[in-house]
Amino acid sequence: MSDQPLGDFDRRTVHVEGVGINVRTAGDGPPVLLLHGYPQTHMIWHHIAPALAATHRVVLADLRGYGDSDKPVSDAEHTPYSKRAMARDQLLVMRELGFDRFAVVGHDRGGRVAHRLALDHPRAVAALAVLDIVPTRYVFQHADKDFGLGYFHWFFLAADHGIPEHLIGQDPAFWIRTRMGARHRGGTPFDEAAQAEYIRCFSDPAAIHASCEDYRAAASIDLVHDDADAAAGHRVTAPLLALWGEHGFVGRHYDVPEVWRGYADDVRGQALPCDHYLPEEAPEETLRHLRAFLGDQGSATPE
Repeated sequence: MSDQPLGDFDRRTVHVEGVGINVRTAGDGPPVLLLHGYPQTHMIWHHIAPALAATHRVVLADLRGYGDSDKPVSDAEHTPYSKRAMARDQLLVMRELGFDRFAVVGHDRGGRVAHRLALDHPRAVAALAVLDIVPTRYVFQHADKDFGLGYFHWFFLAADHGIPEHLIGQDPAFWIRTRMGARHRGGTPFDEAAQAEYIRCFSDPAAIHASCEDYRAAASIDLVHDDADAAAGHRVTAPLLALWGEHGFVGRHYDVPEVWRGYADDVRGQALPCDHYLPEEAPEETLRHLRAFLGDQGSATPE
C-alpha cells in the first residue's frame, strides 16, 4: 500500500534471536511501542502514530507471524507463538533501538503481548495501555455461550489438523473483510488502503498458519504461564490504561476496569463510542486518551 499515512516513519528489520521483526519509527521524546492485533499489522495505527510522534518516539512493530515480520516454525507446544516469546521479541527490539524503559500500547493480540511484557519485564515497562481486551486467563475462566458465539474465532483458529489454515486460505480477503466488518459499529470507516495491506500480508499461507499458532498458544502454553503468575501473585505494577469499545463484546460483557484490577495495581479505564477496532474506528478519542495517559507517566524516566 502507499506509505503516505506513515511517510515520515523509517522502516527497518530488527533481528532478535534469529527472528526478523518489521519496525517503523518516527518522532522524538519518551519512547512508546505500539502493537497491533488480529488480523492487522502495524498499519492499524495509521491514524494515531503520526500525531503521537509529535511528542513521543513512536515505534511500530509487526508481531512475529504477522505483517512483514518473520514467521518462525512452530512446535507441538506452540512455544514460538507464546505471548512470552512474542513479548521477548519486542523487548529486544526496543533495546536494539536504545530503549531500556518505555511505554507500550497494545490492541487485541498486541494487548496480550503487552500484558505479558509487563509481567515478564516490569522494569522495562513504564506504562501499559490495553485496547479492547481483558486478560486471556479471565476470558477462558468465564467463557460461556455468548462468548463462544461472539468470539467463535478463538476456537476456530485454535483448531488442529490445519483446518482453519485450509479454509481461510481459500479466500483470505473474504475472511479479513467479513471478520473485521462484523466488529465495526459507528465511527470512522475502515481505510480501504489499510485493509488492502492486511489482505496482502494475510494472503501468505505462512502468516495464516502463524496467526493460528498464536491462538493455539493462547489456549495452551499461555494459560500455563498465566496460571503460574497467578499462583505466584505476580501482577502488573506499571500504571495501566484500559480502553474499550462500548458497542463491542468486551464493553457489553465485562466490567473492564474491575477485571483488570484483579491483575494490575494501578488501573484506569474508559469506554469509547465504537466497537472493537479503536485505533481505526475512534482514532481521535483513542489518541486523546493515550496522550493524556502517556503524558502523565514520564515514560522514559527510570525507576
